[in-house]
Amino acid sequence: MPEPGPGQVLVEVSAVGVCGSDVHWFTEGRIGNLAVDGPLVLGHEASGVVRALGPGTGRLQVGQRIAMEPGVPCRRCRACRSGEYNLCPDIRFFATPPVDGAFARYVVHDEDFCYALPDHVSDDAGALLEPLSVGIWSTWKAQIRVGDRVLVTGAGPIGLVVSAVARAAGAQEVVVSDTRAARLPLATKMGATSVVDALNDGDALAGLGADVLIECSGSMEALEAGINALRGGARAVVVGMSAESRPRVPLATVQWKEIWLTGTFRYANTYPAAVAMAASGTVHLDDLVTGHYGLAQVEEALLAGRRDPLAVKPVVLPGK
Repeated sequence: MPEPGPGQVLVEVSAVGVCGSDVHWFTEGRIGNLAVDGPLVLGHEASGVVRALGPGTGRLQVGQRIAMEPGVPCRRCRACRSGEYNLCPDIRFFATPPVDGAFARYVVHDEDFCYALPDHVSDDAGALLEPLSVGIWSTWKAQIRVGDRVLVTGAGPIGLVVSAVARAAGAQEVVVSDTRAARLPLATKMGATSVVDALNDGDALAGLGADVLIECSGSMEALEAGINALRGGARAVVVGMSAESRPRVPLATVQWKEIWLTGTFRYANTYPAAVAMAASGTVHLDDLVTGHYGLAQVEEALLAGRRDPLAVKPVVLPGK
């Protein structure tokens, strides 16, 4: 049983979503330059119940249901002091070597990065505030405006929440494309106004003239097609992580169209907005859940997406 230190709380974990990064760690042992070189507990999308308080806490109460923002920054560096704590070089993030994650019965976490959940928000939804935060951050970076036409490439969990947040942010049109046609009906349910089967109808994006591209698949082909589908002066945000060490970007198009191109790395200051969106029903996170697993079934949960094309978000319930 872990002991909460100063500023920390002991949390009994209720639900943990399986993320693509967990799958990469498990199947490949690395993401980019980071490699697993010892035992590592996975899982970073987590909700739970506060069971004990460490010294110097007091905002939360024992028995309170919470969502845990998985990254705890140093709070001292330039990035932290400027509010960009997602870029903190010393951030400790669940399930990123050497920090253990939340596929466990109990964890300790900083109280400052725990957020109370309303009674009507499920444990699953509380865990999935993490991918929702990725979606919120990407739409903030894209500066979506009322009436925008937004193209989202990739209908995985992140692309799905991005489509929902984009609509809530005022986008008039949200077009979601994916090579897996089976995912597209859920994209429509989550907020897309139209969908494109990129495998069989890739030319449908030509001439779209979108105001915003949010690339969520990690596919270089999708990034290139998405940038080509933008109008001049549009904004493009890269969210999906590519397996290629030197990804291809159509720089000529970026230049002559004057495309504003940026990436994202996690998120900062998004959890209050994520709680509000889930509580108000603006985003229905429970619709993403496609299976529940116990701790003894974590391997099955990690591989569910590779075995079933309709598996969107497996959730591990450590106490079940």
